[in-house]
Amino acid sequence: MCEDCGCSITDSALESTTRFVPVHDNPQLNDAKTVDVISKILHKNDHEAAHNRAHFDKAGVLAINLMSSPGSGKTSLLESLAELSDRPFEFGVIEGDLQTSRDAERIQAKGIPAYQIQTGSACHLDAFMVHKGLHAMPLNDIDVCFIENVGNLVCPASYDVGSHLNVVLVSVPEGDDKIEKYPVMFHKADLVLISKVDLMPHFDFDMQAAKAMARQLKPNVDILEISGKDPESIQRVVEWVEFKRKMRA
Repeated sequence: MCEDCGCSITDSALESTTRFVPVHDNPQLNDAKTVDVISKILHKNDHEAAHNRAHFDKAGVLAINLMSSPGSGKTSLLESLAELSDRPFEFGVIEGDLQTSRDAERIQAKGIPAYQIQTGSACHLDAFMVHKGLHAMPLNDIDVCFIENVGNLVCPASYDVGSHLNVVLVSVPEGDDKIEKYPVMFHKADLVLISKVDLMPHFDFDMQAAKAMARQLKPNVDILEISGKDPESIQRVVEWVEFKRKMRA
């Protein structure tokens, strides 16, 4: 993890939940100077995030932050969205990975504008990185900008990147316990996508338990089951995005 990721700033996000109590065994995270530095970093980030949102708002673009662990299917979801011929909106993608431009290249191959951010060693995107990416987006030609965050169920939850909505994926192969283990991430979600549901017969994944835990963390969260092999499930994601887009219009 990066030293300034703000992973210790979790208590306020869980004020309404008594089941999960953060415990910091690392003395550095309990040091007042460290907390002060992290707070200043997050404050600067939040200021830049508001600036990003202003850019998106001015262009009439809905910005959606996609978060999950590596391999849950974020890029595959975006590819599936690109392949829908009757999609009611145009979109672009700001991609975040430690190294390589593979994901951006996959999206570009589908005819979708994409900009790759290589974070080096940072385990998340921040608002300053996304600001560079949004200037590379043809904002006047798109309706939605997806920000595909670095694969990580911890640090991205601490950083506002300037999006309007947060979508978190959890895949069937990961197990139904991930929502309970990483509550801060799912507490921030506007939509939880349970992906790779076509693999349910091969894994001990309790769908009802996963949904119940997500709604314990955030009672009004939307939840959809999706599979890249089921176009109808991808269409439901499109309908959710379009509904949110019209609400902001």
